[in-house]
Amino acid sequence: MRKYITIGIGIVVLVLGFFGFTKLKDTKKPRRPQPENVLQTVFVEKVENTNVPVLVIESGSLVAKNKIELFSEVQGVMEKTGKEFKPGVYFNQGQVMVKIRSNDHYANLMAQKSNLQNLINAIMADLKLDYPESFDSWATYLRDFDLEKPVPELPKPQSEKERTFITARNIYASYYNTKNMEIIYEKYTLRAPFSGVVTDGVLTPGTLIRQGQKLGEFISTSSYEMEVAVGKALMSSLEIGKKVKVREPGFEKHQWEGRISRINGKIDLATQTVKIFIQLTGKDLREGMYLEAVIEGNPIEDAKEVARNLLVEGSKLYIVKDKKLELVDIEPVYSMQKSVIVKGLKDGDQLVIRPVPGAYSGMEVNTNQPAQ
Repeated sequence: MRKYITIGIGIVVLVLGFFGFTKLKDTKKPRRPQPENVLQTVFVEKVENTNVPVLVIESGSLVAKNKIELFSEVQGVMEKTGKEFKPGVYFNQGQVMVKIRSNDHYANLMAQKSNLQNLINAIMADLKLDYPESFDSWATYLRDFDLEKPVPELPKPQSEKERTFITARNIYASYYNTKNMEIIYEKYTLRAPFSGVVTDGVLTPGTLIRQGQKLGEFISTSSYEMEVAVGKALMSSLEIGKKVKVREPGFEKHQWEGRISRINGKIDLATQTVKIFIQLTGKDLREGMYLEAVIEGNPIEDAKEVARNLLVEGSKLYIVKDKKLELVDIEPVYSMQKSVIVKGLKDGDQLVIRPVPGAYSGMEVNTNQPAQ
């Protein structure tokens, strides 16, 4: 009996399994969704070739146009003056900057002048007898002779015989010795050759100054020069007197207007650039300031300015044509700091204006134009 029950249960399981398999077989499998082909969006701009201005930005530092190094041509102890000779001290033109004690030299100069005066006095009687036509001029010279004033030029002789007579009395030798001592005496007092400020050197009264010693540096604060190097391709648009905008990097409000004062006639062999010098005047300028010069050259006709990072292989650009990327050949004409002026694009081309990761020619894309 148990045997028949087991067989019956087995038959029921087989029947149920058969019907279950049939049911599962007839059940339709859900379709797997097909992935959509998502196109990358690129930013484009309609090309319109125009006359593109060339702007070159070059950097350089300011140097005072009038700048001198001061050296002592005489020796002595420095005396006190109205102002200290230290960096930052301003002197007007002609004002005494350094004065060196000159008592000994002054005494020798007075003795030399007195000797010249005595020599002229000694020949007056002979002049009246032998050269009466010249007597009045020498008498006037002697009357106006002042030891405290520079020695005036000697009267001109009326004949060669008179010249020989005066030379034989050592008057010319004494005169030129006196003038030489006057020149040396002036070197004991150093005056400002122009209005400006001391930028180097510290001297104090009582300091012994030696001949040939460097005293310091003196510059004019009224005019400065800035040296920059520009590419030789820009030379055709540069000339003496051309105005140039100069600005301080990071401070757009700090701007000055300069002009080209000099252009070097030599091209640097290594960099193929030419040095130009821009003259500047204005408030808040200081020697050593680092500035940028914005130099405007002749515009390039029928061209387009693009970002440097858009160039492919240095001479190609991507455009969009029939919703596909196309790589076109262009001609880079002039490179600037962050952009390149190119030729070869056609008016109306859809130029890709932002780099596209993984871009290749024939790639299908969607286009978009950035908000203005």
